[in-house]
Amino acid sequence: MTEQIATLGQLLDGAGTNWRAFDIGRHITKLDKKQFLAIEQAQIPYPFPLAGHAWLAIQFWDSKASSEPYVWFLKFPVDEQSKLICASRDHFANMVIEALGNDLTGEQADGKLDNNPYVFTPNANKLAAFNAQLKVLLKQPASQYYEYTQLYFSGKLGFDNWQSVAVQGIADFALRLDSDKNLASLQQAWEQLPAEVLQPLSAMLEHVEIPPVFSQQLLSYAQQAIAQKDTLALCCALRAMSKAQAQTLTAQLVDTIFDSEIATESDVLLTIAGRCFNLLTDPERLHIFMDNCAHHQQIEELFPSIFADLVAIPSIRPHLLGLLRKENRSETLARAIGRLFS
Repeated sequence: MTEQIATLGQLLDGAGTNWRAFDIGRHITKLDKKQFLAIEQAQIPYPFPLAGHAWLAIQFWDSKASSEPYVWFLKFPVDEQSKLICASRDHFANMVIEALGNDLTGEQADGKLDNNPYVFTPNANKLAAFNAQLKVLLKQPASQYYEYTQLYFSGKLGFDNWQSVAVQGIADFALRLDSDKNLASLQQAWEQLPAEVLQPLSAMLEHVEIPPVFSQQLLSYAQQAIAQKDTLALCCALRAMSKAQAQTLTAQLVDTIFDSEIATESDVLLTIAGRCFNLLTDPERLHIFMDNCAHHQQIEELFPSIFADLVAIPSIRPHLLGLLRKENRSETLARAIGRLFS
């Protein structure tokens, strides 16, 4: 393989593998190959950058063998327009060729890239969710923790006995809501779940397109949480609904939050920016959201970090830049924006 490798796709194709790419920075989202090629050639911006990087999982397997697939977790820097900085991708590809040659899936591949500067390990929740999603995609059975977790969510063990429920089991359960009556169990259990389970569970559900019937239930639950000023319960509901099929219900929840007394709570603002960012492509909703950020007590830290996060997302960027020129802004928002540039 002496010729210059132009893309990771070429590298993987040249090694005779089948592969697929996912964004795992925000939601776990499969990137189609044409889109991935355009990203790699810096023809289009990376759709979901986070902290100045593209966070990728590339799963690949030898097309001739029936071996388990390999996964690379990679992060590459993006420029101020959120386009991939190709030099870092080229550097990674050269390091791979140097370490592994043309055999990406052989015995010797294990551990060879451990010290590679572009390789990272996702946090425990993300890793568990990704593993669970791969098993569903590959039509493989769930992990050994799945059945015990099902038993827990059925209520037969008592909801307080959560200590022996594994994070991987929660991920398998969340990613298989459409099988084994899991959805029905979850709907019955949700209101009784302790925070120790709700938090990892909602971190898994944010990667799932939950059905409208469950969104409807979560919307009622979240409205109660707003009334009781229970930000933990509210943030869990927001995360669980963030990738839902019925985005209109998620939007309804976000709009209700904007009219409430906890509209400026930092956890709530950060959850909306980090998880429900798709809803902020609506210029009016974005305006209200940024105004709420500007009214937060610790505005010096929160406002600039949320602005920097959202302005990097290509679908939000033009609307956020439009807000800089908008006439009818509140005095508070105008000052917060002024501080960004002073």
